[in-house]
Amino acid sequence: MAEQTKDTELQKRFAKPAKELADNEKKILGELTASQGKPQDIGGYYHPNQEKTSKAMRPSATFNAIIDAI
Repeated sequence: MAEQTKDTELQKRFAKPAKELADNEKKILGELTASQGKPQDIGGYYHPNQEKTSKAMRPSATFNAIIDAI
């Protein structure tokens, strides 16, 4: 989105997140890799706890902060 040139407003909106993602690529990949292979407590099989499940499914704080800021 940040590299396209047809919509300059869209380009501006995604320029900062694109740069932050590129600058933090190694850190994000490290956070994702560190979370793999570990059992996760999601508070139940049929009725999982939403907060625990979200934490388990979004293990990179760096990535989450960048995406949540969009």
